[in-house]
Amino acid sequence: MTPGLYLTHKPVGATSFATVRAFQEEAQATRPGRRTALCHGGTLDPFAEGLLLMLVGPATHLFEHLHAAPKVYEARVEWGTEMDTGDLHGRPMHQGDATALTPEQLEAALRPFLGWTDQIPPATSAKKLGGEPAYRKAHRGEAVDLPPSRVYLHTARWLSHDLPRASILELTCRGGYYVRSLARDLGRALGCGAHLSTLKRTAIGPWKDPGPGARIEQHGRDLLPWTSTRALTDQDVGTLRQGQSIATTPLQPPDWRLPPGYPEPPGPVRGFHQGKLTFLLTPRDGALWPETELRGGV
Repeated sequence: MTPGLYLTHKPVGATSFATVRAFQEEAQATRPGRRTALCHGGTLDPFAEGLLLMLVGPATHLFEHLHAAPKVYEARVEWGTEMDTGDLHGRPMHQGDATALTPEQLEAALRPFLGWTDQIPPATSAKKLGGEPAYRKAHRGEAVDLPPSRVYLHTARWLSHDLPRASILELTCRGGYYVRSLARDLGRALGCGAHLSTLKRTAIGPWKDPGPGARIEQHGRDLLPWTSTRALTDQDVGTLRQGQSIATTPLQPPDWRLPPGYPEPPGPVRGFHQGKLTFLLTPRDGALWPETELRGGV
């Protein structure tokens, strides 16, 4: 299995870790007795489907830099019932009357959630309390009181309505955003309750969901394309391996532009040597310093 970033499709019902396990089994079959570093690039709930990023080998070092990339979702919001999980598999917590909802009301209800806001994650989220994921405590019946997180919603628009039953929402957000929480909070703001019945992640940055059964490899300039690039000479590589800095120039602009108005991630500068992503570099004091070496390149 070649080191790199893989675009995969997670189906409804499967866990994100099931995809990691499948990659582990494939790696063991192709490289018996050798361990391959693997991780996914952001969890999708079992009821959700869509794009799941898999990081293999040195590409696992890119994980922290994927959080700030824009993520696009399509969700079906069911009106009239709030669930304790925020999705269709939960227990009803509140039921209300949605018969008076109008498209104009729903459009207005979205506006306060745009931009940076404080959001309380679902009790069944992977957020940790006392070192343990909240969902484990919730599944044991323990009280879960999560503090709000600072999150960012870039755009949100209704694609269609089937009122008073449900509406289809498309949104673009930063990593760490809970669409289940948005549905819950919309239902509370409108007084009728709401939850998600479907959720699909269609894109992360420039990467699109490849669809069921498909897999696409990404290497080199296709990795973290929203960050700047610095070509590295043999001498630069030697200097960086000694923990020393190199000149900032010549710096090349990103290969992919973020959506207009989207917060610029504080991401690294990509250092390329012989066509491979070899270093993640940190700009500091007018120079570029080694942050992480991706041994062997990606």
